[in-house]
Formats: sequence, structure tokens, C-alpha cells
Amino acid sequence: MKSVIATAPGVVEIREIDIPVITPYQALVKTEMVALCNATDSKLIAGHFPGADRFPMALGHENVGIVIEVGSKVRNFKVGDRAIGGLNATFTTPGLNSAWGGFSEYVIVNDFEVLQEEGLATPEQGCWDSFEIQNAIPADIQPEEAVIACTWREIVGAFKDFRLEPGKKVMVFGAGPVGLSFVKLGKLFGLGQVDIVDMLPDKLELARQMGADNGYTPAEIATPEFIATANRSYDTVIDAVGLPSIVHSALPLIKMAGDICVYGVMTKNPTIDLDQAPYNFNLFIHRWPTRSEEKRAMIALTEWIREGRLSASDFISHRFKIEQINEALEAIKRNEVIKTVLTF
Repeated sequence: MKSVIATAPGVVEIREIDIPVITPYQALVKTEMVALCNATDSKLIAGHFPGADRFPMALGHENVGIVIEVGSKVRNFKVGDRAIGGLNATFTTPGLNSAWGGFSEYVIVNDFEVLQEEGLATPEQGCWDSFEIQNAIPADIQPEEAVIACTWREIVGAFKDFRLEPGKKVMVFGAGPVGLSFVKLGKLFGLGQVDIVDMLPDKLELARQMGADNGYTPAEIATPEFIATANRSYDTVIDAVGLPSIVHSALPLIKMAGDICVYGVMTKNPTIDLDQAPYNFNLFIHRWPTRSEEKRAMIALTEWIREGRLSASDFISHRFKIEQINEALEAIKRNEVIKTVLTF
């Protein structure tokens, strides 16, 4: 079967590897569509992600496909189901390491609930936390919505960690796929005023189309006039990029006991100038999804998709065949992409 492999820093190719053999607790899924993560996949390929020094690596963690075979112990998947979150069992392929491995023609999903019931849902038993979000999804959710939901559910899953509640006034830094999703999903969730900061005017305009109340450049929100007008009125500032400079920029904007929320992996330890901050504030670092919340997020996402209030077409800017993986990666490097999907 075909699998997308990073063979060295900056080098990606499609290789033929063996189709995974399922255990009694697994189902085999034929991949329909995958989506590139602009941050994680790109950093893995470049060798800049923690642990990304084990080339060759099988890539990909955003995928959707159809179940074609189930193990004897499986209860929560059946043949014909559409499933997301599948991983390739690349750890069984000699000489090949797994960076999730979801960009493969066939992947596996694990029945996490059954593993839990039988006392097998532990790292010592070979159970990863990501098994919890390998889920069947309703039949009426189409592949494009399903694969982009791999991003959306991580973000909605962070709402609880970030203490987001309806009515809160929020500023989001970064109008990439994560920042735009915080805007769109936050408005559907019932946040109050949601403003966004980005350097590119076209991205700010796209954010407004998705519901942002105001769009600003970093220079605009750094002026004494803006800071004075804001008057520490933001309940929450979300860093959707992962830069210490954003944390610093947020300090004069949040209200007393307000929240600065960092979504993703910081490349450096932030330096906090406490003289710029209110006496009391909270700094939340969301480096990895809380899996139970990520899984629960599909309930709201499914409702919004069915109601026509949430569509993958608002986020997908590029479409390729899997054989065009390097063309897709080049588009990301040129900063052209919101979200890219590839089909097998």
C-alpha cells in the first residue's frame, strides 16, 4: 500500500509498505481523504518537532476512511462505517518509525472502550492516548467535513481548558487554520466579541467573513492609543501561533484575573514582563489535546455541520491527489494555504 514517508529533513516520498494486520481489538480502514496540518506535519518534515529525529517516518494524523474489516473483539466499529483518527501500524514495519502514519492507503483504528473494559488501555499494554479519538462518525457527515473535524475537535476540546464561556470577550492572535477555527467555532459556541490579529490583510478579511468582530495588525494593537482604548477589557487572549512575543503583547490587554491561552508548542520559554500585566492573571499552555474533551467535541461539531452552520469548504483552500504531496507541501511553504486535503 502507499504511505507518505519523510526520509530525511525536508525530503518526502511515497513508499509501498505492507497493509497493517489487525488485532482482535482493531478495525482496518481504507483511507478516503487526509488533511495536512500546517504546523505539526511541516515541523516533523523539517525535523523541528520534538522527537522528529527518527527518519524515516510515516506521516499524518488527520484522516478519514471506510472500515473494511473488524477484529473479533471490536464493538464500536462495523464494516461500512466512516472512521476518523486512524493510525498506520508502522511500528511493525522494520526500519520505519511512526509519526502517526495516517497518510497511508490503509490505517487501523482501535476500540478504546473495549480496551478500557478489559484493562488494556495503558501505555504498558501498547495503548496510546490517541486511541481514544479513533471514532466512527455519523454516516451523513461527508469526508471533507470529517477530515477537517480532526482539527476542529482539537480546538473545541481546548475550550474547557481555556475556560472559554459564552459571552466572553476574546482576542485571537494568528489567522491560520487554528486561529480561524477559534473564531468560527467560538462564535458558534456563543463567545461575545471576538477580535483577531494577523499581519496579512487577506487573512484578516477571511476572519471577518468567519465572524470576527474586528481585525488588527500586530502594530495596531501595540500602540498606546489602542491599549488605552482596550482598557484591559479582554477576558481571554489566545495565542494560536506559539510565540513568546504574543504572550508579551497580550499582557496589557487582559482584564484583572484574565487569561492568556497558548495553543500549541512554544518554541522558546516566554519572558513575562509582570509590569505589563494586571496584578492577577492566568497563563494556560495547551501543548497537547485533552483526549476526552476532543472526543466529546464531535457532538457539537456534528450538530453544527448538520445545521449548515459549519462547512469544510470555508477552510479548504487546496485539493490534491496523494501523489502530489510535495506540491501540497510547497503551497504551505509559500503561505498560500488555509487547509489542504489530499485524496487516495
